[in-house]
Amino acid sequence: MRTNIDIDPEVLREVQRLTGARTKREAVDIALRELVARHQRAGILQLRGKVRWEGDLEADRLGRP
Repeated sequence: MRTNIDIDPEVLREVQRLTGARTKREAVDIALRELVARHQRAGILQLRGKVRWEGDLEADRLGRP
């Protein structure tokens, strides 16, 4: 989807520097995906202590049934 937006050039340059993005488009795409991922991780962290584990974690780690 094509969109025109005003972005602070200093912020955009910093995103490109930090991510290695070669284009402005790539920098914006990376930044947006990172923001979405951060919020998804925050949602998962809220489940800590609320999900009951049933199984043998040690056996799973070793790859045994």
